[in-house]
Amino acid sequence: MKEFLQVIRRFVPPYKKYLIWSIVFNLISALLNIFSFAAIIPILQILFDTKGHATATQLMAWGSGKFTEVLSNNADYYVRQLIELTNPVTTILIIGLALTFMTFLKTGSYFLSSAFIIPVRTGVVRDIRNLLYRKITSLHIGFFSDERKGDIIARMSGDVQEIENSIMAWIDMLIKNPILIVAYFIALMLVSWKLTLFTLFFVPLFGWFMGFVGRKLKANSIKAQALWSDTMSQVEETLGGLRIIKAFGAETKMNHRFDRTNSAYRNDLMRVQIRQQAAHPMSEFLGTLMIVIVLWFGGIMVMRSHQISGPVFIYYLTILYSIINPLKEFSRAGYNIPKGLASMERIDKILQAEVEIKETEKPIHIANFEHQIEFRHVSFKYEQQWVLKDINLVIPKGKTVALVGQSGSGKSTLLDLIPRYYDVQEGEVLIDGINVKELGIHDLRKLIGNVNQEAILFNDTYYNNITFGVNNATKEEVEKAARIANAYDFIMESDHQFETNIGDRGGRLSGGQRQRISIARAILKNPPILILDEATSALDTESERLVQDALTKLMKTRTTIAVAHRLSTIKNSDEICVLHEGEIVERGTHDELIEKNGYYKKLHDMQEI
Repeated sequence: MKEFLQVIRRFVPPYKKYLIWSIVFNLISALLNIFSFAAIIPILQILFDTKGHATATQLMAWGSGKFTEVLSNNADYYVRQLIELTNPVTTILIIGLALTFMTFLKTGSYFLSSAFIIPVRTGVVRDIRNLLYRKITSLHIGFFSDERKGDIIARMSGDVQEIENSIMAWIDMLIKNPILIVAYFIALMLVSWKLTLFTLFFVPLFGWFMGFVGRKLKANSIKAQALWSDTMSQVEETLGGLRIIKAFGAETKMNHRFDRTNSAYRNDLMRVQIRQQAAHPMSEFLGTLMIVIVLWFGGIMVMRSHQISGPVFIYYLTILYSIINPLKEFSRAGYNIPKGLASMERIDKILQAEVEIKETEKPIHIANFEHQIEFRHVSFKYEQQWVLKDINLVIPKGKTVALVGQSGSGKSTLLDLIPRYYDVQEGEVLIDGINVKELGIHDLRKLIGNVNQEAILFNDTYYNNITFGVNNATKEEVEKAARIANAYDFIMESDHQFETNIGDRGGRLSGGQRQRISIARAILKNPPILILDEATSALDTESERLVQDALTKLMKTRTTIAVAHRLSTIKNSDEICVLHEGEIVERGTHDELIEKNGYYKKLHDMQEI
């Protein structure tokens, strides 16, 4: 219950006004319920003539005796007056109509109490999804190297949905049921405190049973949700690698692999749901057992000691039976909430993950790049593996520096340190003499444009992909950027031109077209610093020519840092740095490096061959 209350305290306060109104209408509903049931007493007295219809001859002043005695006397008096004015049958009809009217008010209040909870449920679930999404966008890129995309998607979908079903869906019950239980309990105590104390002996059975099974349910729910994440991860991997699966004829293998995970999830889910389904029949059995025992004990009070009348005892049983349903709902909430808490634990692993790339309390804000980028004694490692070792490099404004070397030599990592996708463990990365850690993160990244090997596009129109991250761009500026990137012609040939949707990750485009849209996006951003990470390595000769032409236009007047496997694309760079096992082993222009007859010359000769 403590964990549940923590979830409520975290997410419900913005919606407290709805909760207050829900509580108000629940109280009204409970009181109307009690008084509507009270109409049973005079109806039974008239039907069975247990008191000669009604015995009270005068009204008693409130406070002149016990509340229940005064209430019973005055109710009898009014019933007697009504019988004298009309007849017993008409009196039953009038009391029945009053009962109907009170039931109408009660059900209306019940509806309003539930209606005011809906904005809370839907609002909290929306807020959790927003928090998750914002956290995902704020976490450093390294976090997602250790997490599977499918697992994150499962937490965003299945776990959040489980919170709605298991926690938010039961807020209504957990507000309504305690109010009903307390109100009915007070009514039971007023009718017969002895009978109520006897009944209370059995209530702890519900609490013990609910707590015992709830703890088991939470443990199983955590395991089931983890398996659900595995299932989503396999679906995500399959969609991404479908071409390879088909190429290697591995459909059967992947089907068996998915079936194993899916069956394990089904088995765990089955155990959770079977235990969950046990809640209703067990509480039904315990409730019936309690009613039978109360009937026996109450029967003694009615027939032997005459401490309570028959109609009043039936009213007592009606209230007691009514209190069983809220207790059962409370019990069922005890089964469902642990499932939601298990999902909340998994969501919190993301929400409470540390944001490693942090902005200083008083960041330095810059709007322009004036002088140079400098790597000063920079070393970087992933976990225990050093990827870069004592890198010293200066990139003056307006110059183009290329990074070459074998795969895994640290080229892309070196690029990622400039916009602070990662932070160095040793040394400094400086822009205009200022450590990038001291700059405002958005100011820093606003200075930088990226064109990567894989063009990252979104399931949107050409126009929105080109203007991504650029506000208030005019149509003329977008068209100009597309022309410079050699993308204008194929855009205009599409069905809806700039408003044509390019599909998931630009799936409706060729590799060269995707890359040119990516270049158009960088051109529109117009950054002073340009990062090119193997921007042409995955293209055919014709596409490479068009993309390289677009890149040449983009690089004019910009400071460019380029990673390239194809040495022909970086021959004209102002400086080429050769990386080997995390160190710069050679540097110079293309001609100078060829003359050195070193590592670069070997790479060049291999490509020539």
